[in-house]
Amino acid sequence: MDLSYFSNKITAALAQQRYGEAPETLYEPIRYIMALGGKRIRPLLTLLGAHLFTDDLDPIIKPALGTEVFHNFTLLHDDIMDQAPLRRGQPTVHEKWNSTVAILSGDVMLVRAYELFLDVQPELLAPVLRRFSQTAAEVCEGQQWDMNFETEGQVTIEQYLDMIRLKTAVLLGFCLELGALLAGASTEAADHLRQFGTDIGLAFQLRDDLLDVYGDAATFGKRVGGDIVSDKKTFLLLTAQAQANAQQSALLAQHIGQPVTDAEAKVRAVRAVYDELNVRTQTETLINQYFQDALQHLDRVNVPAERKEPLRGVALQLLERES
Repeated sequence: MDLSYFSNKITAALAQQRYGEAPETLYEPIRYIMALGGKRIRPLLTLLGAHLFTDDLDPIIKPALGTEVFHNFTLLHDDIMDQAPLRRGQPTVHEKWNSTVAILSGDVMLVRAYELFLDVQPELLAPVLRRFSQTAAEVCEGQQWDMNFETEGQVTIEQYLDMIRLKTAVLLGFCLELGALLAGASTEAADHLRQFGTDIGLAFQLRDDLLDVYGDAATFGKRVGGDIVSDKKTFLLLTAQAQANAQQSALLAQHIGQPVTDAEAKVRAVRAVYDELNVRTQTETLINQYFQDALQHLDRVNVPAERKEPLRGVALQLLERES
């Protein structure tokens, strides 16, 4: 079945979704951020997780939308913390209105996300809400770790990987688990799908780190080298710092954590160290490892292979792989 079938269901349902009417300054920002688009990966994964086990996706739509509303709630608040001026090429809510409006509108989005789960069949409602609450807290933990790392002098690779697991990957895993459970899958199958989504999320974030250094600016969508300029502690930087010899460590120290006078020169210098240490290859190897681990979990879900193809296709698209 073509992915557009699932995407069209999500688009149609989002167009019908209502968040509230008055006061306008509370609800218009919600309608604004929800209309900015995006890949809608989280509700898509929820539907695909359900589709492995059922063709009746209508009962899954509202909980799937709940994952998207929650995701956009986190983006709205993250943009305030990051003081980001743009989201998907448009002014962020706190820029278009103000931070107070953005905080309160985000609070309502979290409430509405929970409401979208209330049509879950009664016997599943409590466990689903428990898992959603756990996942939501983990996403917040990941965001806090990410902010902590900005000022911490020493961050290990293991700490970084755990941070991106919490901040990005666990929600993808939950979406697949949610769809599977609502479609009547076994706990074992739902667990494999959750791990599939988590591994894909880790691979996706590492790929984003890699593209920030080695991507094509025209297709990456933002300035290449931005993470280096801002001293962001990514897998690539942490790997280089852990493996650098004395000369390479001294060169990194000249640029990391220092005032930026020439951004392009800084990017070139740090990238040269990455090249000497084969950091690109090491990152690609870890991405591939997570991808292969994800596919192994998908293989262990006992449904016909053709049911898995849309889900496999999304994973390939996220990582821009051909096979």
